[in-house]
Amino acid sequence: MNRKVRIVLSDDHPIVLEGLRNLIRAERDLDLVGEAKSGLAALKLIRETEPDIAVVDISMPELNGIALSRRVIGELPSVRVIVLTSHEDQAHARQALEIGVRGYVLKRSAAEKLTGAIRAVAVGGLYLDTAIADRVLSPVLKPGAAGQLGTAMPQLTDREAEVLKFIAFGLSNKEISAQLGIGIKSVETYKTRGTDKLGLRTRAEIVRYAARQGWLSEL
Repeated sequence: MNRKVRIVLSDDHPIVLEGLRNLIRAERDLDLVGEAKSGLAALKLIRETEPDIAVVDISMPELNGIALSRRVIGELPSVRVIVLTSHEDQAHARQALEIGVRGYVLKRSAAEKLTGAIRAVAVGGLYLDTAIADRVLSPVLKPGAAGQLGTAMPQLTDREAEVLKFIAFGLSNKEISAQLGIGIKSVETYKTRGTDKLGLRTRAEIVRYAARQGWLSEL
């Protein structure tokens, strides 16, 4: 990227916040534009600064990270959200993916992985901490669905596969349209055809399918 990635950090633990601050400031291509110690303060700050990336702790006072993420994604679609958390269970990670969070990083691995997650998400990618990726991306499709393990997978056209891949990477229909040089309605058509063939119903299921195809390794 030609310009620095603008970042807002939010965490209610001063020591954690200090560590995150030092990580960001050590990178030449990242720019820390603000910090917050509560969910409501973070929401106000994000609205005021409209950063490229908002790094959000799940467990914060006043407004938890999931609720905060939902507000930010709904009000400011240009801001991409990365959740930072101690929760390693599937439920939290899948809930975050379902609402449109672009990154999920565990606090215990933040020192090694946060800056990489920020860069991946900043260019339209999706980042899942490798410590939980296998569990989160395991298939949970309904029995009998075309995407169920052990059944023959329908053949996608090249265009259907491209569209689903970009959806898994976190791009919007408008962004996919620009990437492929086709209309937004065509993007929606290819998405519908592809998901119908595979029996996929949610974005999280598309991400799980993409992981099994090895697409996420292309980030």
